[in-house]
Amino acid sequence: MKTSEVKRELLKRANPIKAKLLSGFFKTGKGEYGEGDKFLGIMVPVQRIIAKKFKDLPLNEVRKLINDQYHEVRLTGLLILIYKIKRANEVTHKTVTDFYLSNTKQINNWDLVDVTARDIVGGYLYDFNKDRKILYKLARSKNLWERRIATISTFYFIGKNDFSDSIRIAEILLTDNHDLIHKAVGWMLREMGKRDKKELIKFLKKHAREMPRTMLRYSIERLNLREKEKYMRIRNPQGRPA
Repeated sequence: MKTSEVKRELLKRANPIKAKLLSGFFKTGKGEYGEGDKFLGIMVPVQRIIAKKFKDLPLNEVRKLINDQYHEVRLTGLLILIYKIKRANEVTHKTVTDFYLSNTKQINNWDLVDVTARDIVGGYLYDFNKDRKILYKLARSKNLWERRIATISTFYFIGKNDFSDSIRIAEILLTDNHDLIHKAVGWMLREMGKRDKKELIKFLKKHAREMPRTMLRYSIERLNLREKEKYMRIRNPQGRPA
């Protein structure tokens, strides 16, 4: 199996009209978070089918995919990694996780993080009971996408009712200046709250006043109207628009 075979499958499905729409959606303009990224216009379900077909592609070939100029080629390469870890033993999952973490510069948009970090990084750390200090290194990174990987990886823990790292990383990222981190942390807090509302309320009581607006809004999305209003008032005690 070769990288060229994967790209051939993708290029056959390129759609210039969708590519233009995706370029706008993923903020590829000058100064935006996806500046300069290029799209082929291929939907994720199609990429998943292709990734599954090439799940045995060697990692040295996958590396070529995730270094590609086209967003969908990079995502397909990352999806191949997801298929590699399904029912994988510890050695295989470690190999894939190490590969993933050594190539974070190419995991450079929110969707690339969100479809991979939970199962690759989070799954490895939880299923094989590994030290989670790497998440704290990532959470303090200057790289936006590494910080997002840190919090999204904890989604796997949340699914196992293990919230401590999600909370600690959320606290580290409270002062982050990027909206995409605010959204990611708020999302993880909301997911935690779906499983354990008391833990979410405890976090909000402690931090609602200092949480970025977007983070707070995402985190309280599943609460009732009275509760939402309560925490928005805590953040804005003078009644200023939230």
